Amino acid sequence: MLNESVRKAINDQVTKEWYSAYLYLDFANYFDDEGLDGFANWYKVQAKEEASHAELIMNYLLDNDEKVKLGAIDAPTGEYKDHKTVLQAALEHERFITASINDIYAIAYKINDFRSMEFLNWFIKEQGEEEKNASDLIKKYELYGGNSDGLYSMNQELLARVYTPPVVE
Repeated sequence: MLNESVRKAINDQVTKEWYSAYLYLDFANYFDDEGLDGFANWYKVQAKEEASHAELIMNYLLDNDEKVKLGAIDAPTGEYKDHKTVLQAALEHERFITASINDIYAIAYKINDFRSMEFLNWFIKEQGEEEKNASDLIKKYELYGGNSDGLYSMNQELLARVYTPPVVE
């Protein structure tokens, strides 16, 4: 069994990951409405990744004889000023998730919960990649988004993204 504070923090993270999936579906809907199917695809794939993260965390709890307690998921606002606002919101959200994972790790570290720390190592690495991807999208948009040909090319590039289930070692 897990320490109560670790169990609660990890359980709370499950809800945050499901919210992430929900948020990214909202971003995908925004881009679909804007006629940018590549951007929409990118966020649909991102939503699948976040859902798989939630499932990984739920499985960790279950593997440690803990109950999964799903929390309420808030509805995203669905209102975005422009394309770049969505991209920036994604980066800020990834930073929020990174901070949350780091907080759980700090709790586990404080009580020498090495099993949970080992489990969280994958998520720490993953969050580095998530923040970089979000930041790179903003940089590319700033370079190409103001030009219709550039925006079209970027949209086509994002249309090629496919979901790959995570492999946790």
